[in-house]
Amino acid sequence: MLVPDVTPADARIPRLPAAAAFWTTAAVFLAAMAFTTVPTPLYALYQSRDGFPTWLTTVIFAAYAVGVAVSLYLVGHVSDWLGRRPLALAALAAEVVAAVLFLVAPSVPGLLVARLVTGLGVGALTASATAHLGELWRSGRPGRSGAVPAAVAVVANIGGLGIGPLVGGVLAQVAPAPLVTPYALSLVVLVLAAVAALLAPETVERTRRPWRPQRLAVPKEGRADFSAAGAAAFAAFAVFGLFSALAPTFLAGEFDARSRLVAGAVPFGVFAVAAVAQIVLAAVPLRARLLTAVVLMVAGLAGLAVAALAVVLWLFVAGGLVAGAGVGLLFRASLDVAGGVAEPDTRGEVLAAMFLLAYVGLTVPVLAVGLALAVAPAVPVLVAFSAAVAVVVVVAGARMVGRRTT
Repeated sequence: MLVPDVTPADARIPRLPAAAAFWTTAAVFLAAMAFTTVPTPLYALYQSRDGFPTWLTTVIFAAYAVGVAVSLYLVGHVSDWLGRRPLALAALAAEVVAAVLFLVAPSVPGLLVARLVTGLGVGALTASATAHLGELWRSGRPGRSGAVPAAVAVVANIGGLGIGPLVGGVLAQVAPAPLVTPYALSLVVLVLAAVAALLAPETVERTRRPWRPQRLAVPKEGRADFSAAGAAAFAAFAVFGLFSALAPTFLAGEFDARSRLVAGAVPFGVFAVAAVAQIVLAAVPLRARLLTAVVLMVAGLAGLAVAALAVVLWLFVAGGLVAGAGVGLLFRASLDVAGGVAEPDTRGEVLAAMFLLAYVGLTVPVLAVGLALAVAPAVPVLVAFSAAVAVVVVVAGARMVGRRTT
């Protein structure tokens, strides 16, 4: 249920009704997540302009994942007592700062700082916005199912990650100043999002509580399930990392697809099918979803490897889409498995540990690929990446399927 605003100053600000605030909060969440991937199709432009090596692109990208992990660990949980709205506003303020940095400091140091600040904002927003959506949906609707806010949160999160590169690619292709226009538009959208977040009603009673970092609980019972789920989440996000950081480089270098629109559309497709697959197959039993996820990811990764060896662009795109559908299913199933072995009072901490493992997967494999590209050709590196991730997926998936019969 909604709670009273906690200060007289806040009380003077008009609030949206809960139903309108639900969809507004979803739009804010989507806009914030989209901003994080706007630079994806632009990395090749920075690289061409400044002449830095491909491995440095992966370092710039990894700064974002580091920011997310640090923020999740330090402040991702404080909205439980500080309030959903204050944390959302702080997160959006961080993203506004990052957008300004992209505009005024487009050199490598500026890009590193901007990506780090972006990650800090996302880490603060993700858990808070997801919880806020659930609370707004249930406000005044006792007994309503949580399926709708969960699905909307997935679309806003992963769908936003997909929309970002598409918007960045389109603007870089058709608008003037391709390294300025995407961020200028993002800055306007983020400011509007902050205003919208300010109008949302609060759903948490603010309390005084000593701050501590988020505990990362791994249940003693069910640790085998948790470790398998963590490995699967790691592998799933490794694919996301590849397409977020290096897909435009592979498209331009190995397949001679230099269009900025293509560079944004391909990552968009991968994230979009990941979100859609989670929603379409949400009602399928867990074991069937796991099996489907493993098959799709292995098939998609095989397609990427064959496409690199045969230099077939359409197969590279198709492999990414198939793998993306598997990623969406596998990550959602991993969260279900991890949540299922947690006690009610530690579920948040278990899931926080899962998200951190996922963001390690977003960072470490991509950094390894970047370093490998400094000493080896792109094709064998992509083939080795695909094979390694496929092995982890098969092993982790088999362990989870073997322990889950529903």
